[in-house]
Amino acid sequence: MTQSIKDLLITYFKNHPFQDCEHGPVVDWVTEQWLLEHDNPPRDPWRSIRHLHEEGFLIKVSKGIYRYDPNYIVNNQLENFTDEQRKAIFERDHYRCVICGRGYAEGVEIHADHIKPKNKGGEASILNGQTLCAEHNLRKKNYQQTELGKRMFIRLDELATANQDDNLKQFCTEIFRVFEKYHIDDHIK
Repeated sequence: MTQSIKDLLITYFKNHPFQDCEHGPVVDWVTEQWLLEHDNPPRDPWRSIRHLHEEGFLIKVSKGIYRYDPNYIVNNQLENFTDEQRKAIFERDHYRCVICGRGYAEGVEIHADHIKPKNKGGEASILNGQTLCAEHNLRKKNYQQTELGKRMFIRLDELATANQDDNLKQFCTEIFRVFEKYHIDDHIK
């Protein structure tokens, strides 16, 4: 019987209780097991690890390191958008990523994203939703919200320079001053 990626991950972590498991070896093992029954490697096993953490099955020790503790399983009821909410979010945002403006018309996959993440108490509501392209949704998950924001303004500043848009360039400069004033993400230059 074929196991899902999630099933394989659960098997791995249950076989390694109380251990701090690095992301790489877990993904390697799941990929090896998956390829025993499939022609192509599994899609995004790292994302499934994150989902297990969000669901309360795993403890996130640090970036890329997770632990399974059978005594600490939390059942987080994470709210997903309904089909109706997803449609309303997409319609409100004109089926385009709120960061880069790309969407289906450009052949880009779009996602309904929780502005305040589900695992931090963000509810599934249209007001807490935004349309992101797959690329920016992934970046948001990899970076903190403010990091993504600063990176977005860096990209916007580059576009303003390329298009010689002085008004937009001035706007970005003022935004960067606010980041600097409050020492938000000083590590990003």
